[in-house]
Amino acid sequence: MEYRKLGRSGLHVSELCLGTMQFGWTADEATSCAVLNAFMEAGANFIDTANVYTGWTKDSWVGHSEEILGRWMQATPGLRRKVVMATKCKGRMWDGPDGEGLSARHIIRACEDSLRRLQTDYIDLYQFHGVDYTTPIEESLRAMDSLVRAGKVLHIGTSNFAAWRIAQALWASDVSGLASFVSYQPLYSIMERPTFEVEHAGLCKKFGIGVIPYSPLAAGFLTGKYKRDGAAVQSARADGVKKYCNDHGWTIIETLEKIGHAHNKSVAQTALAWLLSQPVITAPIVGANTVEQLKELLGVVGYRLSTDEMANIDDVSGFAREWWRSTPE
Repeated sequence: MEYRKLGRSGLHVSELCLGTMQFGWTADEATSCAVLNAFMEAGANFIDTANVYTGWTKDSWVGHSEEILGRWMQATPGLRRKVVMATKCKGRMWDGPDGEGLSARHIIRACEDSLRRLQTDYIDLYQFHGVDYTTPIEESLRAMDSLVRAGKVLHIGTSNFAAWRIAQALWASDVSGLASFVSYQPLYSIMERPTFEVEHAGLCKKFGIGVIPYSPLAAGFLTGKYKRDGAAVQSARADGVKKYCNDHGWTIIETLEKIGHAHNKSVAQTALAWLLSQPVITAPIVGANTVEQLKELLGVVGYRLSTDEMANIDDVSGFAREWWRSTPE
């Protein structure tokens, strides 16, 4: 397992991050803990959650994923020290006008609640889950800075921000001496390239922002279980991949199959290797409903693509990254 520095921070994280959106949703607590144990046993250490997970299902509630993680860490003495724990705030957590957003009032309470659910006294990486244009970015950053100074948060990051908002936040942190973003969490995969590559990649490279993409397998489309002439796939996220089920998507799948076959690797492993072969990427966030699924994804460890293989994927996916690869330092 390779460890990489997260942006400009001194924090070292595994080349894969385990996402926990499915914990309490498509994976029950016992299964979730088995997946977590297998992840740690593989030498990984980076786990990502959010306080709103998994409040969208009738059998779960906001904070459920964090609660599972808290009980899992408490069950093994000393485990917390081995885990790099990342969580997020912004979504609605309680009733009232301050129940969501990035106001100082919301951030401080949300952090305290996450600490309680996670049964820990600090969060390694605390992230804005999305943008809040109704609150000045300086207010949000000052709240984060106060948490860092109190030792409740070690590093801060963000997700789903426009590039100009990230630049604005970096500038505000710099001029006011506040805690600054060390990471950015975008939607990014072979199937979802333009937004990150045009607007964010050069900025992240220039300012040393670690990139931890979510949905790197395009909601499961890049796992290889979807075929041009295959049967319908039964999955909680199957509706989300319909937009990829066309000639363009099938050509990408077939290209990944061909490249993977040359390395004795799967479609999913090759799709993840495409990300890990990019210097701007720190650690893709992967999810697994079972230990078997996790072991399949762990097969990407140490697997990287050649320049020609990367160019081949560029050709079939229809987007070239060369212009930002040469961004001045």
